Amino acid sequence: MAEADGELAAWRVLRLVAGREVRTRVRSRAFQITTALFVVAIAASVLVTSSVGGSSPRRVAVTAADGTQAAAIVTAARSLDVDVAVRTYADAAAGRQAVLDGDVDALVLVAPPTAGGAVGTDGAAGTDGGAGTDGGAGTGGGYRVVVDSELGDSLTSVLTVAARQAALEGQISALGGDPATVGRAVATAGVAVTALRPRPERDGARLVLGLLAGGLIYVSLLIFGPVVAQSVIEEKTSRVVELLLAVLRPWQLMAGKVLGIGVVALGQLALIGAVGIGLGLATGGLDIPAGVAVGSVALALLWYLVGFAMYALMFAAAGALVSRQEDAGGVTAPMIAMILIPYVLGISVLPSSPDSGLILTLAIVPLFAPILMPMVIGIGSVAVWQVLVALALSLAWIAVLVWLAGRVYGNAVKRSGTRVALRDALRAA
Repeated sequence: MAEADGELAAWRVLRLVAGREVRTRVRSRAFQITTALFVVAIAASVLVTSSVGGSSPRRVAVTAADGTQAAAIVTAARSLDVDVAVRTYADAAAGRQAVLDGDVDALVLVAPPTAGGAVGTDGAAGTDGGAGTDGGAGTGGGYRVVVDSELGDSLTSVLTVAARQAALEGQISALGGDPATVGRAVATAGVAVTALRPRPERDGARLVLGLLAGGLIYVSLLIFGPVVAQSVIEEKTSRVVELLLAVLRPWQLMAGKVLGIGVVALGQLALIGAVGIGLGLATGGLDIPAGVAVGSVALALLWYLVGFAMYALMFAAAGALVSRQEDAGGVTAPMIAMILIPYVLGISVLPSSPDSGLILTLAIVPLFAPILMPMVIGIGSVAVWQVLVALALSLAWIAVLVWLAGRVYGNAVKRSGTRVALRDALRAA
């Protein structure tokens, strides 16, 4: 019973220390401003991406007399992966006015077969007012295209393909054939490709989501990791730690500090993720299923907890080694480097090689996993067993760090003055 009461008291103390850290950080003006800026930045980036990302279709006009060409133009556009919308007007005069008013980008008029008229080269689309290029023997007919100033390369290609198809159908009809039958035969012809080493298709939206998840974790660790070290140094410099350790055990103070700052950091990251995912799904800027997006964010937050626990313990131990804020950079530099390296590798390699064996291997290494694993999970290039192995190794490393960091913290936090060597801090006091 006494042992149970002791454990209950220990957790109560831990909760009090963590609560103190949470209140201190949340009330900080710097934290409030930083959080607001992060939320505004992620919201603005999502809104800008969604508004710019979806390009409007090119608008083409045809007359009622040439209305049968609308399907040919749309089919040609689809084959060239160009977004084209076709509008039908009563006559050429209405179509020309629509071009002048900016309602459409071009008016397409079917040119009759000629012995050499103003049609595009090889019977392709030519422009009117500027006239089309004289293509010599234009016996197949073609398109005359009316534009305000210029047609543009993509629309030129679409109308050229459609014009040639129309000319081909005209020739087939003149020879007594059925253009529809020939068209179906041409449409069903293709190339069957057999890949000996097929590459899985990658969704660009998932790639962006994975890189953003890793990037946010990277930034948050860089912000809140050193905060743990700075907090330890502040208490050590002001001798507050001596008063606290008079009633607390060193591991309770260290664990409570890590837990409290971790809760604040996790709350900030969750808010940013919720705003980003919510706006992305609402505006259509994130073109992936909602379940996939939410699941990726949830896993990213889980890995952030793992990563923060891992690095915060090391930052707390490092902060206990020095007594001045000026010396903090020297002891925290190795941890910052270990945060920086996986992020740089991830954003450098994954966009061009999502299945990189190097990244997948490093994503299992505990110190690299918190940043790289959310990236490859978001992309979808990692197996479940790899995630489980990485998680197990990371938790095992955290358990080791609890003992190591607790020993260093307990032996060094009471020593003021000169910097304590890590070797001396690991020895029993």
